[in-house]
Amino acid sequence: MDNVLAITFADDQNAYEALTTLKELDEQDQVALTGAAVVMRNEDGSIDIKDEVGDIGYAGAATGGIVGLVIGILGGPLGVLVGGATGVLIGSLFDMDDIDDSESVLSELSHSVRVGHTSLMAEVSEQSPEVVDAAVERLGGTIARRDIYDVEAEIAAMEDAQRAAQKEARHRLHEQRREARKEKVQAKIAELKSKLHIGHPAEASKS
Repeated sequence: MDNVLAITFADDQNAYEALTTLKELDEQDQVALTGAAVVMRNEDGSIDIKDEVGDIGYAGAATGGIVGLVIGILGGPLGVLVGGATGVLIGSLFDMDDIDDSESVLSELSHSVRVGHTSLMAEVSEQSPEVVDAAVERLGGTIARRDIYDVEAEIAAMEDAQRAAQKEARHRLHEQRREARKEKVQAKIAELKSKLHIGHPAEASKS
């Protein structure tokens, strides 16, 4: 099963050791590691990548893993610059505060990325979770594990919702501008009417 993992540790340094362990498990064919990164959330909500292995799937790349995209989204409204100078602020497209914690896959993963502490994000293919669970337990870690399909489905749904919201916002803005223009036109017509002094023929005298 292909999963996205978010792993927290009592000792922050163990995140780096866990990254090395996942790479070793991949080399031993016990898991298939697509990509993994040690990350830390900043006070402003953005997320920094401290170390990485494999292909985490940077922004702007149609191929590769999904970890980079997830990290960008979990960075919240301020986002995080993913993919170097040519990257995009993915996080600015999504607001994690708008997601229902009880149902959200991304919210669950987000809670594992704590301010001022390192966490490990990874995309792995596992025959069973026991191999990674045992390795992480030895390092005092806690795993949030979600099926990659569920993660991708939620990201797609969020993007659809964001596009719909943008479309509705543009429609409302158009209507507001139209109403504003209409009011200005009517005001200008009223002003011109008040400036014109058109004589009206006197009513014919009654005989």
